[in-house]
Amino acid sequence: MKHTICFESDTCRLAEIRRAVREFLSKNGFDDCATELMVLALDEACTNVIRHAYDNACKPVRLEMVSLKSRVRFVLRDYGTSCDPGKIRSRDLEDIRPGGLGVHIIKQAFDTVTYSPRPKGTRLVLEKARPNHGESPGALAG
Repeated sequence: MKHTICFESDTCRLAEIRRAVREFLSKNGFDDCATELMVLALDEACTNVIRHAYDNACKPVRLEMVSLKSRVRFVLRDYGTSCDPGKIRSRDLEDIRPGGLGVHIIKQAFDTVTYSPRPKGTRLVLEKARPNHGESPGALAG
C-alpha cells in the first residue's frame, strides 16, 4: 500500500499531514505511543522543509507513505535549498531552550533516517520496522 500527499509548504497544512500520517500508522499496526512519536517527527521534518529549504515560501512538497512487508517507509521530498547531511545536527540536549530538537526527535522515532541531497532539493527517507518484526533495519526486505 502506498499513499502520496502533495502539498504546499505552508504550516496551515501540517494538521492535515499529521492526521494522514496518524491514520496510515494506525492501519499498519502501530500503537498510540509509537504513532505519536512518528507523527511528531514527520511534523518536525515538514517544518524544517518550510523553514530551511523554502525559507517560509509556499512551494511544493511530496510525502509518500509506503507499507512494506516488515516496515513502513516515509519519503519526504522538497525542491528547495539542499542540505548538507554532514551539517544536520540536533543541538545539545543539555542546552535547555525552545527549538532545535527536530533532528533528535526524528532519529528517535525512526530506525533508519537517510538524507539525500538532490540537484534541486532533498529526499528524506524514514523507515520504521512494523510492530512484531524485530529484525534490524538493514535486514528488512522490501
